[in-house]
Amino acid sequence: MAVTFSDLHTESGLKYLDEFLAGKSYISGDQISRDDIKVYGAVLEKPSDEFPNASKWYESVSSQLASSFPGKAVGVRIGGKGAATAAPVEAAPAKEAAAGDDDDDLDLFGDETEEDKKAAEEREKAKKGSSKKKESGKSSVLLDVKPWDDETDMVELEKAVRSIEMPGLFWGASKLVAVGYGIKKLQIMLTIVDDLVSVDDLIEERLTVEPCNEYIQSCDIVAFNKI
Repeated sequence: MAVTFSDLHTESGLKYLDEFLAGKSYISGDQISRDDIKVYGAVLEKPSDEFPNASKWYESVSSQLASSFPGKAVGVRIGGKGAATAAPVEAAPAKEAAAGDDDDDLDLFGDETEEDKKAAEEREKAKKGSSKKKESGKSSVLLDVKPWDDETDMVELEKAVRSIEMPGLFWGASKLVAVGYGIKKLQIMLTIVDDLVSVDDLIEERLTVEPCNEYIQSCDIVAFNKI
C-alpha cells in the first residue's frame, strides 16, 4: 500500500503526518529506517506541540542521528519554503531534483524510482566484472555544504555540487538551512554504491578543490545510513 506525504512544510501536511504516526513509533515499523530519514529530511523543523505524534517522532529520529554523529552541533533553523528570500535560491534545485527525490511528495512504498533503477544497474555491472564478488551495497548520506560567506551565490554553489558525476553517485533532494549572520548552507541527500564511491574522497578530492572551492568552504556528513 503506497503512503504519500505531501507539503510537509505546511500545517496540513504536518497534520496528516501527525495522524499517520498515531500509535506508531516510526514510519514503517518499530525501528528507525530509511523511510524515517527520507521524511525527516522533508520536515523543515521540529513540529509544534499542536502535532504531538509528529513532534515525538521528530525528537526520536533527531536523537538517534545525534548519537550516531557525536560532533558538536551549532544549532540551526530551516526557513519556510514559501519565504520570499528563499524563493529565488530554491527555484533551481526544484527543477534539477524533479527527476529524483521530492521533499513535498514522498511515496514510500510505490514504484521503483529512477535513482533505484540506476543503482541496480551499477550493481549488475559490478557482478559481471567478477563472478565471485558480492553485490555492492548502497548507503544514504545527508551532507552539509558550507559557503565562504553570506555573499556566496548559493544557486551556483548547488550547481557546482550537482556537476560532480561519477559511477555509483546519485544526488537527491536539497534545501537551504540558515546558519546565522545571513549565511545559509546547503543540505543535500545523496545515494552511493559503497564499492564505487567514498564520501571522504568525494569531499576531499572533488567538492573542496577547484573549481568547486570557489563557492564551497567545507563539507560535513550529517547522516550516513546503509540501505
